[in-house]
Amino acid sequence: MVHIGNSWDYILGDEFHKDYYLQLREFLKREYANYHVYPDMYDIFNAFRYTPFEDVKAVIIGQDPYHEPGQAHGLCFSVKKGVALPPSLQNIYKELHDDIGCPIPKNGDLTDWARQGVLLLNTSLTVREGQANSHSGKGWEILTDAAIRKLNDADHPIAFILWGSNARAKAQFVTNPLHRTFQAPHPSPLSAYRGFFGCRHFSKVNEFLISNNIQPINWEISD
Repeated sequence: MVHIGNSWDYILGDEFHKDYYLQLREFLKREYANYHVYPDMYDIFNAFRYTPFEDVKAVIIGQDPYHEPGQAHGLCFSVKKGVALPPSLQNIYKELHDDIGCPIPKNGDLTDWARQGVLLLNTSLTVREGQANSHSGKGWEILTDAAIRKLNDADHPIAFILWGSNARAKAQFVTNPLHRTFQAPHPSPLSAYRGFFGCRHFSKVNEFLISNNIQPINWEISD
C-alpha cells in the first residue's frame, strides 16, 4: 500500500484501507497502465513526504496537478526546474515580489517551501495528460479533506492559504481557533486582478507565525 515515510503514514493510515481508497487505487492502476498520468506515480504523495504533519506551519491548497508533460511533481503550483513557469505561478511570484520584495525566481520548484513546513496540497493528486480535473470525484478529495481535518485537530497554529473558490470551500474544515485562514481569488490570469494581487498573504502569514513564536517562512526561491 502507500508508504510516505513519515508521520503521515500513521495520521492517514486508516484512510488507505477504506473502500473509497481501494477503489481509487484500482482506478489509478488502470489509468497509469493505459494513459499518460501526472505526476509520476512515485511523486504522487510528495506534498506529504516533504512536509511531515508535525512540521506543518502553513497549507496552500491547489486543485489538481498540472496536466502537461514534465510539469507536475506532487506539489501544488510547483513545477520542476527547467520547466516554463505556468501563468498562475508567475502571478504568485509577482505578488511575492510586490509583497515582500523577493526577486522573481527563474524556476518554479517550490520544494524549498515544502521543506520549511508549507504543505503544498492539491485536492486531487493525479490527472490524465491534457485533461484538467479528469481525476476529480474519484476519491482523492475524500483523502485530502481527511488530511485537512487532521491538520485542524493539530495543537499548534497553522495558516491555511486558500486561493480560489475550490480552495476556499475547504475553510469549513478549519474550525480550531488556533489556526487562521487567508483567503483570496485564484492567482490565475482570469481572476488574479480581482483580489489576489495585493492580498499580501506571504507577509501576513509570517506575521501570524511570528505572533505565535513560530519561525517564519523564507519565501525566497533560490535559483
